[in-house]
Amino acid sequence: MINVNDFRKAAYDIDPIYIKRWSPRSFAKKDVSEKTLNSLFEAARWAPSAANIQPWRYIYAKTAEDKECFMSFIKKGNIPWCKHAPVLIAIVSRRHWPKGDDVNPTHAFDTGTSWGFLALEAARKGLIAHAMGGFYREKAKEVLNLPDNYDVHAIVALGYQGHLDELEEQFHDRETPSTRKPIEEFTFEGKFSSKE
Repeated sequence: MINVNDFRKAAYDIDPIYIKRWSPRSFAKKDVSEKTLNSLFEAARWAPSAANIQPWRYIYAKTAEDKECFMSFIKKGNIPWCKHAPVLIAIVSRRHWPKGDDVNPTHAFDTGTSWGFLALEAARKGLIAHAMGGFYREKAKEVLNLPDNYDVHAIVALGYQGHLDELEEQFHDRETPSTRKPIEEFTFEGKFSSKE
């Protein structure tokens, strides 16, 4: 198993969970219990949102039949590894305010925060949660029976980390924790200035 600390070091003092969370592609053949899955949704539940609207929705697939439906809208480059995940989750948000046709401008921002809470709780419980953007959004909306005012932001493959030899060889080189830019590259005091 990969030691994340061999690849990642924090420049400032933070909780180790932020370093521990990464996005492997190798999944162990181990089920995620309903209780464990619900604890991740419980963490997501407590994310902040504008006006406490909580626009996020999570649609998950655990059965072979439901996972096959998800495979119908996942792009072929992701299928070889994500088909082994015991759980697939669509991260969705309601675009409009609950009353009226006005767009909630923070629906995606709030939903991303909720997903972050879920991802950290997954890492805390020893699970891996790999979010992917490689899927067909309109097809996903159709298959998942979503109304027009909902957006699908990502599909998450969730489970327990497997060994490298359980992963297709084409993904071996990518099965390492990624680093991050130093904060000096994305923080600005007072005003934005181009650093690129």
